[in-house]
Amino acid sequence: MGKHRYSCDLPRRMYTYFTAYSEGNGAPSFSKFARAIGITLEELCSFRKIRKFDKAYRECCEIRRDYLIDMALNRRFDPSFTKFLLSEQDGESEEAKNDFKISIEVLDS
Repeated sequence: MGKHRYSCDLPRRMYTYFTAYSEGNGAPSFSKFARAIGITLEELCSFRKIRKFDKAYRECCEIRRDYLIDMALNRRFDPSFTKFLLSEQDGESEEAKNDFKISIEVLDS
C-alpha cells in the first residue's frame, strides 16, 4: 500500500460504510474501512485536514459510538470491553478523544 490521493467521493464512501455496517463483522472501525479501500489508517487520518472529509469522519465517530453503546446495552458486546473501545477511539487525536468521553456502568438486576 503506497501513498493514495484523496478522492471527492471518499467522505460518502466512509459514511456509507459506517451506516451500512453489518453486525456479523464485529464493530465498525476506521482501520477496517481503510483496509477495505486499500489504504492504511495513517493515510486515512491524513485526509482529516480536508474539511469535508473531517466532517464525515466526525459523523462516523458518532455512528460508531452509538453502535457500540447499542450493542453493549443489548448485551451483544461486553460493556466493559465496549467502554475500552470507546476510550481508544481508533486513530483519534487527544483533542478528539475528549469529545467522546462517556461512562458505561453495568447494573445487575
